Amino acid sequence: RECGVWLSLGGFHERGQDWATTQRIYNCHVLLDPSGSLVATYRKTHLCDVELEGRVTMKESGFTNPGTQLLPPISTPAGKLGLAICYDLRFPEVSLALRGAGAELLTYPSAFTVPTGSAHWEVLLRARAIESQCYVVAAAQSGKNHEGRVSYGHSLVVDPWGAVVAQCHEGPGLCYAEIDLPYLHQIRREMPVMGHRRHDLYGNITAPGLETSLCPQ
Repeated sequence: RECGVWLSLGGFHERGQDWATTQRIYNCHVLLDPSGSLVATYRKTHLCDVELEGRVTMKESGFTNPGTQLLPPISTPAGKLGLAICYDLRFPEVSLALRGAGAELLTYPSAFTVPTGSAHWEVLLRARAIESQCYVVAAAQSGKNHEGRVSYGHSLVVDPWGAVVAQCHEGPGLCYAEIDLPYLHQIRREMPVMGHRRHDLYGNITAPGLETSLCPQ
């Protein structure tokens, strides 16, 4: 309210209505408008259960419930905003579903580990921007969480062509990026990949040896 801005914030640990029975929280991405009103709450749908031997061990499902739905993009002055969180970044189905629902910006507030962030953070964000032809805005936690966990940081913004247009590095930081929607729509006109998608083929691959024979015996 003081600054008259929209805020995308996440992820918050939220006790849902099922807390008494599950004792698990939800990982939430909250969107506030300039009046301070809660506009949307997205609950992370993909939970990070990974074990990189000698480097990283995480089992988010041990204390977190998965969300049950993606939210339709929210209209903001910067464009139509799609909400996701951290590990959701690894699933292109999310970005493509949000783009199909009208998103122009995708947001991924995150806390990547140092091993995964240094290897995958930027390349995944750029891939999501290119395939969806959206701006991708990714705020990232930086620094030491506790004795066993350090976050990678490197918040950044990617444009719909896949170029990094703003970036932070180690430690707390602030970066600015211009959201150019005419440029976004030019890219979509010049390379209309969404119209080229073959929905009649995806998900219909038959494994070798499993074909049904129609030949007479």
